[in-house]
Amino acid sequence: MLSYRLGVDDLADMRFACSPLLETATSLWALQRADKYALHLPWVRRARAALEAASGLDKGLLGELTVRGSGWIPDFITPRPDSPLPEVGDELRRVRATSPSKALSDVRAAYAGRALPPRLAELTADPRGLRDAMADVLEAYWELAIAPHWPRMRAVLEADMVWRARLLAREGAAALLTSLDPTAVWRGGELTLFVHRDLHLGASVDGRGFWLVPTLFAQHTISPVGPEEPPTIAYPARGVGTLWEARPPRPPGALASLVGAPKATLLLSLDGPASTTELARRLSVTPSAVSHHLSVLHRTGLVSRARAGRVVLYARTGVGDALASPEASSPSPPLP
Repeated sequence: MLSYRLGVDDLADMRFACSPLLETATSLWALQRADKYALHLPWVRRARAALEAASGLDKGLLGELTVRGSGWIPDFITPRPDSPLPEVGDELRRVRATSPSKALSDVRAAYAGRALPPRLAELTADPRGLRDAMADVLEAYWELAIAPHWPRMRAVLEADMVWRARLLAREGAAALLTSLDPTAVWRGGELTLFVHRDLHLGASVDGRGFWLVPTLFAQHTISPVGPEEPPTIAYPARGVGTLWEARPPRPPGALASLVGAPKATLLLSLDGPASTTELARRLSVTPSAVSHHLSVLHRTGLVSRARAGRVVLYARTGVGDALASPEASSPSPPLP
C-alpha cells in the first residue's frame, strides 16, 4: 500500500511529465517476461534482434539492471522528473552526476534480501565505476532498443497527458487521481494505492511538488517514496494497445463525400490525441500535408489542439466524434 497526503497547494502544483529513461529501464521487464507483455511483442522481437546483433554491449550488466522476480530497479537510473518533457541526454547526465555512494546504496536496496548477481557484485568494489558502467549500458540500450521508436512512444505518452489534463479541468483532482489505477482511493486529502501487498509506505507531499508520469511498460502504478525528492507516481498510459499496430485506418465511406478523402481519413485516425508527426507516420504521408488538413479541420471545429511542451496534439471535438462514428462514415446509400 502506498499513500500520499496532499494539501490544497499540493493539488494545485500537480504536474505531468514523461521520462525517456523510465521507459528505457522498465522496458527490460518486457524483454525478460515477454509472456506478460503481449501488447509489446512486436517491439520485443525487434529489440531482441537489435541486442543480438550488437557488439560491445555489456549484456550481463544489462540483464541485471532489474531484479528478476520482483522487477525492482535501482532508483538512481530513473531520476525523478524536473521538467515535463526531458531529453534523454539530460536524464543521463543526472544519472552520471549521482554520488557513487548513492548508486551503490540504490543497487543494494533493489536487491535487498538477495545475493547480488555476478556482474553487479564484481562492480561494487568500485562504486564510481559501478555508477558509470550502469549509465553506459543504459545509454547503449536506449540507442539500440528505444531511440528508434521514441517518437511514436512519446506521442502516446503525450496524448495521455493531454487527456488527463482535460479530465482534471473537467471533473477535478479526485477524478484525475482515481483514474491512475483501479485500486486508487481518494479520501480526506489522502491518495491511497493498493499496488503491492508487501509494501507499506506513506508520505506527506508538503510542497515538494507532485509529478504524474505516464509509462508504457508498467502494468500498475509505480510510486517510489523518497524523503527528499519530489513525490512521483508513474502510472500505465492510455492507448498502449495502439502503440505498435500497423493496420490501415477505417475507410472513410460517406464522410469522404462531405469533407474529402484525406480529411476524412485523418479524422478517423484521431481515435486519441496525436501529433502531426505521429499522424504522418501512421498514414505514410508528409507532415506538411497532415498539417494543412488539420488546419482546415481545426478551423471548422472538427478537431481541437493543445500544446504539451514543444509538441501540439490534436484530438476530435464532439462534432468530429459524431462525424467519425461508424454510422456517419458508412457507405452512402444510392440515390432513389
